[in-house]
Amino acid sequence: MNTFVTGRRLARELGEWRSSGPAYRALAERIRVLLIDGRLASGARLPAERELSNALDLSRTTVAAAYSKLRDDGYLASVRGSGSTLTLPGLERGEHTLHQGLPLDFTKATAPAYPGLGQAFTAAAEEIPRYLGHDGFDMVGLPDLREAIAQSYRDRGLPTSADQIMVTIGAQHALNLVTRTLYSPGERIMVEQPTYPHALDTFTSVGARLLAFPVRQDGGWDMAEALLQIRRAAPSMAFLMPDFHNPTGMSMSVHEREYLAAAAQREGTVLVVDETTAMLDIDRGALPPLACFSPNVVTLGSLGKIAWGGLRIGWIRGSREVLAQLLRNRPSTDLGTPLFEQLVATTLLQDLPLLIANRSRDLKRGRDTLVELLQTRLPQWNVNVPDGGLSLWINTETISSSALALAARNEGLGLVPGPRFGLDGAFERFLRLPFCYTDEQLHDGVAILERVSSQVGSDPLRMPLQAVI
Repeated sequence: MNTFVTGRRLARELGEWRSSGPAYRALAERIRVLLIDGRLASGARLPAERELSNALDLSRTTVAAAYSKLRDDGYLASVRGSGSTLTLPGLERGEHTLHQGLPLDFTKATAPAYPGLGQAFTAAAEEIPRYLGHDGFDMVGLPDLREAIAQSYRDRGLPTSADQIMVTIGAQHALNLVTRTLYSPGERIMVEQPTYPHALDTFTSVGARLLAFPVRQDGGWDMAEALLQIRRAAPSMAFLMPDFHNPTGMSMSVHEREYLAAAAQREGTVLVVDETTAMLDIDRGALPPLACFSPNVVTLGSLGKIAWGGLRIGWIRGSREVLAQLLRNRPSTDLGTPLFEQLVATTLLQDLPLLIANRSRDLKRGRDTLVELLQTRLPQWNVNVPDGGLSLWINTETISSSALALAARNEGLGLVPGPRFGLDGAFERFLRLPFCYTDEQLHDGVAILERVSSQVGSDPLRMPLQAVI
């Protein structure tokens, strides 16, 4: 069944879309951006022209012209009596649609495979015959792997036993399972602003009402706003990334961790902490996990960023009571984590310090290279240098990142514009740019950005920065 997009929802997703050019063209291009970066799905039915014109306070003629341009460009199919449906031209049903076939794809903040991964797979292949008598349906994780994960937490100062760990099929699977277990219809979920886009997708899929609290590069997490939201709205969950936050790369201070953990525990809000980036330290140093400060924390982890995105092994650390709830709910979504991948993960965790050091070295090279390139070729952009993570969160000043993404795509460079990381069209003047690529790719990518940024030019609306952050 196709998704129907209401006029109010589309107006919210569009955010600040107007430019100095013709309104119909700007509207059509922004809808195309929403389709390309996944905020609108291929097959979604757009609102009727009259409904959208009312929602945007535009003439119906302008909306009709925008829809006509989308049809001419192959992004909209209209059938009389059935409405207008979004489509990505040239792609078959089921085919991956995001930036397909582009020479440079900077839409993913994911690092190359760890050099020792092949040896870990070889070791797992030698080990797997011992497990062939197992029925293969493992809902909690192999004991050795759970113990290795628990030990990694103990090494960071957080007492953890193996029975507090559930192994999952990656961190996104873990987040879906936690959300569908802890969330009840009608409740609220608090999220950072900006935040990880696929977390927003997960929460939207269950119909959650989202509350945002800002993460500012000039001031960190807005703890006063977080406390206000928790007290007033009593969200059942709060999702956050306190270590090398995606997309900003920032980390919470120890004081902020203590403050937020205490506030959430008083009001009964479960903190769901995504630590998929926690091991991506470049030059920050160790900080205690947020779960050190409260038992009311569920922690998600993964080897996807530190070892390889294709190794779909993640985990959940929580209380035994929460894990019992998760175990009861898990069979409705999957029947366990593959044993072979668990054996690979067990081998890798035996050399975790080596994995971390290897990744840190490569990320430092990429970060420093990209920062230098941007300072040389795009000095007008405001670039904060993070001390870890996989990407830069760049203030493009007056340039629309959505327009930039469209122009770059025509040059063979895939980008994710800033609004993909926020609610209600926020962060139009921001761009996430990963630095986990080769020097050659980074040079080519910045060269394209320099070229297309001059073509896009400055936005005459010049939205005040404090309204964007």
